[in-house]
Amino acid sequence: MPHGGWRRLPGGAFLMGCDDAPYPADGEGPVREVTLAPFRLAATAVTTAEFAAFTAATGHRTDAERYGWSFVFGGFLPPDFPPTRAAAAAPWWRQVYGADWRRPEGPGSSADGREDHPVVHVSHNDALAYCTWAGARLPAEAEWEYGARGGLTGMPYPWGDEREPHGAYRMNIWRGSFPDRNTAADGHAGTCPVDAFPANGHGLFNMTGNVWEWCADPFTTGPDRDAGSGADRDADPGAGAGSGPGPGPDSRALRGGSHLCHESYCLRYRTSARMGNSPDSSSGNTGFRIAR
Repeated sequence: MPHGGWRRLPGGAFLMGCDDAPYPADGEGPVREVTLAPFRLAATAVTTAEFAAFTAATGHRTDAERYGWSFVFGGFLPPDFPPTRAAAAAPWWRQVYGADWRRPEGPGSSADGREDHPVVHVSHNDALAYCTWAGARLPAEAEWEYGARGGLTGMPYPWGDEREPHGAYRMNIWRGSFPDRNTAADGHAGTCPVDAFPANGHGLFNMTGNVWEWCADPFTTGPDRDAGSGADRDADPGAGAGSGPGPGPDSRALRGGSHLCHESYCLRYRTSARMGNSPDSSSGNTGFRIAR
């Protein structure tokens, strides 16, 4: 039983995507009708404690552990941290040797006290290995979006069309000016517990913000992007060839945005937002949830 339990979703037809998304190259649009069979989605992202149980039972070593490094947000590193390679398109990401799910900010850091936070520094490969152990699978993009919408139609957020309804914070994102000042006005400067904010209409927590979540599908932006999306599911949700602006032909889809998203550069903390990354990539803002 996952943390927070399962949510049984009835499926059926729903409107997927967005016609006026801020990043056309991401392939959110056009809005189209997708039909899903009933399925179950975990109420929360997989926690650090759950992932620890998995590694203890299986001896699994994550891609970050095998490669010896992962990407860490530079603002979480001490001022005297030695210079390391930065991501070319996003210099706030630093290559940190020794960073992994146990040591989210690298040597000297620890996940202690974050047992109920989402596990991070996990690749798509690691997520699949966890699913095999747990008797589960990753959700298809269509399933993820259906769940995130919480029964609403055409709304950018799991609770409606306002980011902060009546001034209330409903998700964990970057507040202030990115990347130099985070006010943490929503109560969290980094990740937060997987159920820190109210659930949506389907009883699902943190479907936007906190951490990006891996999905089963290849990251595609062409007319075939819904192939294997879970629509009328009768095949592997990962079927199909990758294409589009992702890191490569094997890139996989991620959903939901993260605590590092800010409207100045990454307005992707929305129900239809998406991006892709290579299946062995990991970072301090990437996790996953499971489906059945």
